Amino acid sequence: MENMQAVNNFVAAYLKKKGFKEAEQLLEDLQNKDSTPIDFHSDPQLAKFIHHFSQSEDDVAQYQDGYRKLRSWAYSSLDLYKHELLRVLYPVFIHSFMDLVAKGHLQEARAFFNAFREDHELMHSRDLQKLEGVLSQSHLEEMEFARSLWQSKVNIKICQYSYDLLLQYLHKTQSTAMLGVINEHINFQVSSGQPTSMSDDAEVVTLIGSFQDAANQINQKEIHWGLLEDSLEERLEKAGGLLSDSEKTEGENRDGDVDETKKRLVEGGKQGASTKKLKKDKAVNATAKSARPEANTTSAAPQVKPELTLPVMPTEVEQSILEDLRNRVQLSSVTLPSVGFYTLLNTHNGLNCSSISHDGSLVAGGFSDSSLKVWDMAKLGQQAGSSILQGENDSTSSERVGPNGGKRSYTLFQGHSGPVYSATFSPLGDFILSSSADTTIRLWSTKLNANLVCYKGHNYPVWDVQFSPVGHYFASSSHDRTARIWSMDRIQPLRIMAGHLSDVDCVQWHANCNYIATGSSDKTVRLWDVQSGECVRIFIGHRSMILSLAMSPDGRYMASGDEDGTIMMWDLSSGRCVTPLMGHTSCVWTLAFSCEGSLLASGSADCTVKLWDVTTSTKVPRNEEKSGNPNRLRSLKTLPTKSSPVYSLRFSRRNLLFAAGVLSKNV
Repeated sequence: MENMQAVNNFVAAYLKKKGFKEAEQLLEDLQNKDSTPIDFHSDPQLAKFIHHFSQSEDDVAQYQDGYRKLRSWAYSSLDLYKHELLRVLYPVFIHSFMDLVAKGHLQEARAFFNAFREDHELMHSRDLQKLEGVLSQSHLEEMEFARSLWQSKVNIKICQYSYDLLLQYLHKTQSTAMLGVINEHINFQVSSGQPTSMSDDAEVVTLIGSFQDAANQINQKEIHWGLLEDSLEERLEKAGGLLSDSEKTEGENRDGDVDETKKRLVEGGKQGASTKKLKKDKAVNATAKSARPEANTTSAAPQVKPELTLPVMPTEVEQSILEDLRNRVQLSSVTLPSVGFYTLLNTHNGLNCSSISHDGSLVAGGFSDSSLKVWDMAKLGQQAGSSILQGENDSTSSERVGPNGGKRSYTLFQGHSGPVYSATFSPLGDFILSSSADTTIRLWSTKLNANLVCYKGHNYPVWDVQFSPVGHYFASSSHDRTARIWSMDRIQPLRIMAGHLSDVDCVQWHANCNYIATGSSDKTVRLWDVQSGECVRIFIGHRSMILSLAMSPDGRYMASGDEDGTIMMWDLSSGRCVTPLMGHTSCVWTLAFSCEGSLLASGSADCTVKLWDVTTSTKVPRNEEKSGNPNRLRSLKTLPTKSSPVYSLRFSRRNLLFAAGVLSKNV
């Protein structure tokens, strides 16, 4: 009898909530006339519906109220534990939203999503944009991103006291919905001692479950990260190794023409100061004999056989490269490189990308008007008064082609029908590749100043293209979520690498040409075997899209930079993050290892170039790892520009660092 009365009361409340006044009045009249409650249980289907609706109404309210109270409690916690407790909110938020969608409460799910999304916009804006498209139960199965989140758990590192506080709160408030979400979708790794630092946020929240299990299985595959047999470095070692410091100094002077031109192009044109700095660096280098054993890391790398048929290098080119290697400056934490910055002016926000040749003599820029422009530093140095790179729309420049047929300071390559997003020089500088929004890749000759081939294969804009270290082969990445490997003599791709859940934004070759790495908007980096086309490593840890990649010269480590300004150093053999390098405040657009692998240079939209100590970054003491000490920031030096975001970096074979960017008035 009591149960039937409860059902009657619920039906009355339901009719009132939905605004069915006539039905509510009729039910009340019936109850008043007959003191015996209406037996809804006589109809099994109706009873089942009422029970289901009662349960679902309670669920919706529990999700809304439970999350609101959990959020309020976390924000009002002690500062010492607050940042750990706040990490729980985002996983609870997205899984509460998906739970509501899965149970069919689409309007309530949308209201819940819109009510609390602002809390997570700063850190997870791209994820929220994708989840915004989840409008039905079927989307949870059909959308790869939503399905991977739905089927996975989130792994959160938390100290014992924070964990106890959270459990006490959940039991005290009897928040069953929140407790269910946390129990089903979050796995806590509880540690003793003090809370982890806020700088470790990139490491403490990771995805586990079906996706992580698949990643772990893939990361068990064997890879060979060493250098190629009979490489130029090996030949140089056999022939007598590096030159003495005095000989190196003499060899450096041969770079004088290019270097002086480079110095004239440094922002502000401070030629005298730059030259003094160069001499000072040479003097420091001459006294840095102790740094040599630390810097020469490539000799310890194992040797591997090439999986690709490598092109034959002309003898004169090989001799030239060997001479550069003999004259290479050995860099270390106490011997930093000389840096030259190429600044492009008056581009009017038209520059999308830039690239520098291996010797720093050529600089390329890809523009939104579908053009590719290449500047020859030797010719610029010969032109009197040409102390800056002229931009595409500089009407005052006497160097560009105009109606009067005057000369211009660059070589113009036209052929694309959309914005040019990437450009890369071949190792010898005789070819340049460009990729565009028109879905094509074009090969240009810097000697003939002409387009040679147009490669078609991608279905959407091609974000990045990179020549292999030996030339001839190149890799591309696209909005179509694939990366492709090509050779110069074939118009169709040799391999297609598919597996990323979103755009493949950047691509980089391994030093031995047997692997390529790809960075994606799905916040993962993947390593692919060139011969089989299989994914052999998945690197998980970034909190935003990956924009840049770099491989260490010995092939053991990889660096990746993301949209938030975080750089992560990865060990290829284990697939684990060695250390995060934090210091940039905006997107990391470019990364480059020095030739012996002791330094990493990073360029960012925050208008700085940073130099990092790779040697100590890859050898973090265990006690420091456990304590979460933020002293892992191995930044050696920060080189600010006046107002130029850094588009590209390149270490020459003699270990001079070249950088390029555009003067921006909006920074």
